[in-house]
Amino acid sequence: MPRMAKTSSAKKARRVEARRRIFNLRRAKAMRDAVKELTKSNNAALLPKAQKAIDKALKRGIIKKNTAARMKSRLAKRVAAK
Repeated sequence: MPRMAKTSSAKKARRVEARRRIFNLRRAKAMRDAVKELTKSNNAALLPKAQKAIDKALKRGIIKKNTAARMKSRLAKRVAAK
């Protein structure tokens, strides 16, 4: 069972953590949705939108640099093949 924060700074840290978690979940979901939309439609016009979502997730530390590069590469390769 997690312990409750005692000090005021620990309480504030918990509030900040909860707020950031919501933002990070939102960014991750936007990235997954953009990638899924591109994958399903295979529309080349959606590639920049997906790449932008991946870059935003990378910038905020949701995914790592190589993961972002790999995702963007695979998406571009998939779009070019059709």
